[in-house]
Amino acid sequence: MRALFPLELKAAETARRGQRLVGPVDVRLEGAGCTVVIGPNGAGKTSLLRLMHGTARLTGGSLRWGCGEAEARQRQAFVFQQPVMLRRSVEENLAYPLRARGVARGEARAKARVWAERVGLGAMLGRQAPVLSGGERQKLALARALIIGPEVLFLDEPCAALDGAATRDIEAILSEAKAGGTALVMATHDMGQARRLGDEVLFLLAGRVRERSPAQGFFEGPETAEAQAFLRGDII
Repeated sequence: MRALFPLELKAAETARRGQRLVGPVDVRLEGAGCTVVIGPNGAGKTSLLRLMHGTARLTGGSLRWGCGEAEARQRQAFVFQQPVMLRRSVEENLAYPLRARGVARGEARAKARVWAERVGLGAMLGRQAPVLSGGERQKLALARALIIGPEVLFLDEPCAALDGAATRDIEAILSEAKAGGTALVMATHDMGQARRLGDEVLFLLAGRVRERSPAQGFFEGPETAEAQAFLRGDII
């Protein structure tokens, strides 16, 4: 098994109906810590994550993992802003990705129970996932992604619709995952969250990476005028 990282994009682009959404982008990720992707609405944050993950078509340039594409797909996961819930119980939702990978039913259910406890859903194993609260659904989505042990987890605004208590819970789960060696690549509009979780920042504007730097340095003094304006809250 070859290493998943680095992930290298060279002049990478994705377009839909003839309109370029992202690119050209030149980025190399080494797979450590949390990379936060920030920028104004419409900057291309979601499209960049989907391009990296493989759910947006590469329409120009190149994108390469350290291993083959098929193997890379098996070693990553994605959590959406609005999580998709299977019309099944919490336990069955958690067991599903393991069963899809050939894990025996008993082992999958046992791991599902462990993960439910880890994210605070241990008392809800039999509850139908679609009736959970927004915070509970996001916890379930995170646990369902992490249960397979991904080497990288992509997250698109995971706390956008959540209150403060639910956001703290989600960030605690992500911090634990990061400490355990899972690389995080997360788009967020919450600059407080970016400061708390981020190790490096990719600042996007009009589909291009305009600045990349360690998170602390970025928030203390971004280099580009566009990033400075964005942090001030100006319209750019």
